[in-house]
Amino acid sequence: MQPMPHQVMGYDRAITMFSPDGRLLQVEYAKKTVRLGNTAIGITCKDGVLLVTDKRIVDKLVVADAIEKIFLIDDHIIATAAGILSDARVLVEKAQNKAQENRVTFDSPIDTLTVVKDMCSLKQLCTQSGGLRPFGVSLLVAGIDEDGTKLFLTDPTGLYYQYRAAVIGEGEADIQETLHKEYKESMSVKDALALAAKAIKNFLGENFEPQRIDAAYIDAQTKTMKKISQEEINAAVK
Repeated sequence: MQPMPHQVMGYDRAITMFSPDGRLLQVEYAKKTVRLGNTAIGITCKDGVLLVTDKRIVDKLVVADAIEKIFLIDDHIIATAAGILSDARVLVEKAQNKAQENRVTFDSPIDTLTVVKDMCSLKQLCTQSGGLRPFGVSLLVAGIDEDGTKLFLTDPTGLYYQYRAAVIGEGEADIQETLHKEYKESMSVKDALALAAKAIKNFLGENFEPQRIDAAYIDAQTKTMKKISQEEINAAVK
């Protein structure tokens, strides 16, 4: 008799149920959701840390400028996401509150890693509690602390990693290969924007339009977020 697929046997019905080979299937489904999400790229540079994301405009009547997929957590920390963006907003709002509480309590900016750990603690909790589902979203969190630029990637399990350059979402494998080949630690934000735009353009092909790109960075000197204008994006794509 052929063994029944894990899904048919019901191992994916509860987040707390392991399959016989030690997998949490709902967590794996959440990871698949992330891979279907909009492309998002993070790159650390000599003069800051950059986030670039695909707005994925699905209707020509949508106002492209009104779509925001890069979130300000604190003056010196920004984030973007791939997957279920409504899940991302919950995590971002929680991180914003955490950052505000830190400033009120300690009169100092919060550390980027503290924000990431707090996000991931909630994500992990949702992988072991009955009646919940995993957050179907990965986030790139970029910031500048006293000891330099930071870029973290968080996944639906609650794991996090620090990167020099990373990508999540659609086209992850192809774009990651481009980053491996062309990323340099000496890159400026302008160079990194050109690299990220090129990688997204190569992946999307005929579907690419400069208006699809949203980009922002934390400046190393001022430690504040700066939005990249559409004119700068258009120039980077050429």
